[in-house]
Amino acid sequence: MRWSGGRRGGGVEDRRGLSGGGLVAGGGIGAIVISLIGYFVLGINPSTTQAVLSQFGGLGEQRGEVGTPRDDAGMFVDVVGTNVNDVWKTQISGYTPPKVVIYDQGTSTGCGYGQAAMGPFYCPTDQTVYLDLGFWEEMHTKLGASQADFAKAYVIAHEFGHHVQTLTGASQKVQQAQQSARSQADGNRYSVALELQADCYSGVWAAHAAKVSNGEVALEAGDLEAGMQTANAIGDDTLQKRGGGRVTPEGFTHGTSAQRKQWLLAGYQSGDPRVCEGTFNGL
Repeated sequence: MRWSGGRRGGGVEDRRGLSGGGLVAGGGIGAIVISLIGYFVLGINPSTTQAVLSQFGGLGEQRGEVGTPRDDAGMFVDVVGTNVNDVWKTQISGYTPPKVVIYDQGTSTGCGYGQAAMGPFYCPTDQTVYLDLGFWEEMHTKLGASQADFAKAYVIAHEFGHHVQTLTGASQKVQQAQQSARSQADGNRYSVALELQADCYSGVWAAHAAKVSNGEVALEAGDLEAGMQTANAIGDDTLQKRGGGRVTPEGFTHGTSAQRKQWLLAGYQSGDPRVCEGTFNGL
């Protein structure tokens, strides 16, 4: 993926080095997979998970330097996030960007205390995308995701997709539908639709990335395949198998590996956010 010449919008808050430890140290693959299943498969609401984690310490107001990060990893987040915002400004009238915070281990958020083991996440309360950059290595070494830059960008764009859903009201509608659902399994179907739509939105971003940046941010040969490899690695069924349990479709909250690949590709091939509304068909 080409990105180093891309525009940097700044405004990324860097809290790395400010974390107060947490629950993630050690653990090996078992602990990592269990933590990731909590995020990707069980569908635990960030406000619930983070509130529980906050009981173990690390709480307190945290503020980092707001600006343009100077290391490669931070600059990558800045360039990709800026490009994603530029794309959505062409798709949604009055689009307002989310805040972006990069951190390590754990940090305070508008939804409670966030931990790196949860993976990247979006908090609708403060409309902020939270990214622990060490997660990329865990995705690669523990789950078999691609190490390519586009694979990382796909995940970032997915979280920005949740911001789009907050702006459009899709997230709020799903919450209402889940509250009136007859069972947890029925409620999970709405979570799956929301997550697959965010995957589709990642594809929409990728389809327009080069256009809004005059080619300075663009996919290159093999990038789409890297994204598909990562989508496959974080499918509900694949994570459940890796976690040592049986596959239980009623517990899916993000979609199967096949579905995640399908909707990432659908967004990319169409470049049209309206196509992504199809994840809710049948609900």
